[in-house]
Amino acid sequence: MRRVVITGLGMINALGHDKESAFDAIVRGESGVDTITLFDPSNQSVRIAAEVKDFDPKTVMDPKEVKKADRFIQLGIKAAREAMADAGIDESVEREKFGISSASGIGGLATIEKNAVICHTRGPRRISPFFIPSALANMLGGFISIEHKLKGPNLSSVTACAAGTHAITEAAKTIMLGGADRMLVVGAEAAICPIGIGGFAAMKALSTYNDDPKHASRPFDAKRNGFVMGEGSGALVLEEYEAAKARGAKIYAELVGFGESGDANHITTPAPEGEGAYRAMRAALQMAGVTKVDYINAHGTSTKYNDWYETMAIKKAFGGKENCPPVSSTKGQTAHCLGAAGAIEAVITLMAMERGIIPPTINYEEPDPDCNLDYVPNVAREAKIEVAMSNSFGFGGTNGVVVFKKV
Repeated sequence: MRRVVITGLGMINALGHDKESAFDAIVRGESGVDTITLFDPSNQSVRIAAEVKDFDPKTVMDPKEVKKADRFIQLGIKAAREAMADAGIDESVEREKFGISSASGIGGLATIEKNAVICHTRGPRRISPFFIPSALANMLGGFISIEHKLKGPNLSSVTACAAGTHAITEAAKTIMLGGADRMLVVGAEAAICPIGIGGFAAMKALSTYNDDPKHASRPFDAKRNGFVMGEGSGALVLEEYEAAKARGAKIYAELVGFGESGDANHITTPAPEGEGAYRAMRAALQMAGVTKVDYINAHGTSTKYNDWYETMAIKKAFGGKENCPPVSSTKGQTAHCLGAAGAIEAVITLMAMERGIIPPTINYEEPDPDCNLDYVPNVAREAKIEVAMSNSFGFGGTNGVVVFKKV
């Protein structure tokens, strides 16, 4: 089986328009959560989210083309360009063996909402001709593959909040089996719109700390009362190891393991005791062939059952609390970027490995007796990270885990 390494990273979220500024803010423990400005939230029960502020789509697309792409695609284009530049990809790199694996949990929800209203109030003849290609989840990969002339496999994962991680594993499988030498992975989400916020609020899934947005997302804390929606994109360039070496590419780490599982339990609630999450972690660790992990970037959504059951799953995967590595959730900083979360958090994990620093779990003020691991509370920690794990779990009982190791 061919080895797979990561050679390029890109990221945009509520804390920065590039990976460096965003990661630095995450390490400082800043929160990107604030009152919603993308629409008037006054009639909503939840009025907070982590928006990408001051993003001008005309900086990534021709002004005439902006109306053809939903915001999630625009954010993905930004992160993808950064990752490709970071990897040093130029015209000399063969495109027929270079594919793309994209991810989005919902796709162009704001575009769907807008055109549904137009259809209802003004009639179907007034629907935009750009509606469908702007809203489809896989058009994230479509737009980006056209820009970068990527003629290899064009894949798309739409597995709720595990989509970004699944896109990484699908890309890795493609390279391992010889379907491509390189794959660009892009996860993007932009669902902060009335129907997106209203829908999750109707499920009682979102935090209602409207008056204290900076402390609303509080993974593993006893006072957590739901997740906060975020938006953004993460991008990674994956390459076959020998191909990366041949062109002298910088290598962040090797993807040595991944695991996938299904809960078969409930459409929204994780399996009891994190049984499905545990099996995904076990599979990833077995594939990686490692017995020691130095850091886990947790799914850590700031919801009661995710944080509780993920903690239980980690303990079981590592043979007890005393054997568990430091764990942190960066969703206190970025909020929950849904289908983009796995890609964004993989970028964060790889940058943590490169920098030798573990991002903190912020807003950890009152320990929950059921969540009793080392969550690196509130302050970043210097550490030598040779092996790291990133977890992602989604509605429908879909789980994804990746393990990275320094080369």
